[in-house]
Amino acid sequence: MQKHTKSPPLNALRAFEAAARLESFTAAALELSVTPGAVAQQIKALELWYGTELFERGAKGVHLSAVGRDVRPKFVEAFDSLSEAIQALQVRAEPNKIRIAALPAIAQLWLSPLLPLLRGQMPELSISITAMDTPPNLERESFDLSIFFLEEVEGETQTIIADDLIYPVCSPDLATEIASTESLEAANLLIDNKWEADWDHWFEACNETPASKLRKSEFSLYSLAVEEAKNGAGVLMGHDLLVRPLLTAGVLTKPFTHDVRLDQKLVVSLAKQSANNANVREIATVLSKQAKPKS
Repeated sequence: MQKHTKSPPLNALRAFEAAARLESFTAAALELSVTPGAVAQQIKALELWYGTELFERGAKGVHLSAVGRDVRPKFVEAFDSLSEAIQALQVRAEPNKIRIAALPAIAQLWLSPLLPLLRGQMPELSISITAMDTPPNLERESFDLSIFFLEEVEGETQTIIADDLIYPVCSPDLATEIASTESLEAANLLIDNKWEADWDHWFEACNETPASKLRKSEFSLYSLAVEEAKNGAGVLMGHDLLVRPLLTAGVLTKPFTHDVRLDQKLVVSLAKQSANNANVREIATVLSKQAKPKS
């Protein structure tokens, strides 16, 4: 077997660690922002480098080999330490640069309007926002805090800032045509793909059985569905935090009085290395205050 005097490529080691920790090439690819094929190629290169299989390939997917299982803990520990060191350097080198990850709907409809307030209170900061569908691993990715709807909250670095309250909303003109839930059979329901079960939750909580065939328009972005609701194109299941300002402004209205509280909560999560940064804590405090309904 060929002997190597240098270490194998870092990308190959990173691909193996992610795939081993997540036990999936696909999940590793998503985390590393590459294709599953690229992950497979990097791991294959690592196996050729050492002359041993790290994964067993089969018709039902891949599984760690005995060697892969044995070395996984050390690799996870090593990359945890590397990520922690990188984040520590980032925080020390750029204490006034704050990186926020948020669900697209949160980033567009709630966080973006708050940026002038944050800039006014903390003009020395540079705030960057990345919209993403799933919460990042704050121990591995370069974000100071994240804002997502979560069903479980763990640890002192996570804070619940709002419940997730839902109710139908539509334009004031369309509301005049909706006298009861039966009226929805003639209306167009606006559906966000990420929250496609919202209507089912609401009907169930209202002890209502929806018609077997309801007209629906589906959107990949909640903000697009909100715009269509404003345009009078249909009835949207509103998430209180996101549509509350539009209700206050009279752009949207509630055709029904029944509100439903979902199990998930809006949570601000702080990266461990950023939790002691006074600027990050101040932003989390401001966001928490802004999430509370105005009396």
